[in-house]
Amino acid sequence: MSLSAKLRRAPARIVTGAFILNSGLGKLKGNDETAKAIHGMAAGAYPALEKVPPNPFLKTLAVSEIALGSALLVPFAPAALTGLGLAGFSASLLGMYWRTPGMHEEGSLRPTQQGIPIAKDVWMLGIATSLVLDSVLEPVHDKRVELTHDAKASTARRAVKAASAAKLARAKAEARAAKVARKAAKQARAARRASRQALDKVTP
Repeated sequence: MSLSAKLRRAPARIVTGAFILNSGLGKLKGNDETAKAIHGMAAGAYPALEKVPPNPFLKTLAVSEIALGSALLVPFAPAALTGLGLAGFSASLLGMYWRTPGMHEEGSLRPTQQGIPIAKDVWMLGIATSLVLDSVLEPVHDKRVELTHDAKASTARRAVKAASAAKLARAKAEARAAKVARKAAKQARAARRASRQALDKVTP
C-alpha cells in the first residue's frame, strides 16, 4: 500500500474507526437492561437471534465492534478487508432499519424520527464502498502516477542532456575561436618581424 493511498484513506478510516470502537467499548460495559434492549431490537429484525441470550449477544457485538474499529484505525490493515468488514456491519444495521416497523415511512426508504439514528449509518456503507473501490483501483492509480513521474523524469533528463550538449558546444566554439585568435596573433607578429627585417635591409 502506497503512502499516498494511506493518506487518502486516513480521514474516513480514523473517523469511522473511532466511532465504532467507542460504540463497542460502551456496549462492553452494558448492563442487563441494555443487553435486553439491543437484543430485542436485533431479534425483531433477525428472528434467528432470538435463540441467543441477551448478555452473550451484547458481549459478542461489543467485541466485534471493537475489532472492526481497531482494524480501521490501524493503517497497515488492508483497506479492502476492513472495507468489506465495515460494509457487512453497516448492511446489518440498515437491514435492521428496514425490517423494524416504525423506523421508515410505509413503502418508502425515508426514515421516521425513530429511524433517523440508524438510517444515518448509511454513511458507513458509503465509506466502506469507497475503501473497497479505492483498494481495487489503487494499482491503476499508482501506475498512472508512476508513468507521470517517469515522463517528468525523462523530460528533466532530456533538459539536462540538452543543457550539457549546449555547454559543450559553447566550450568547443570558444576553444576554436581562441585557437583562431592565437593563430592570427602569431601571423601578425610574424608579419611585423618580416616588415622590420625588410626595413633594416633598405635602411643604409
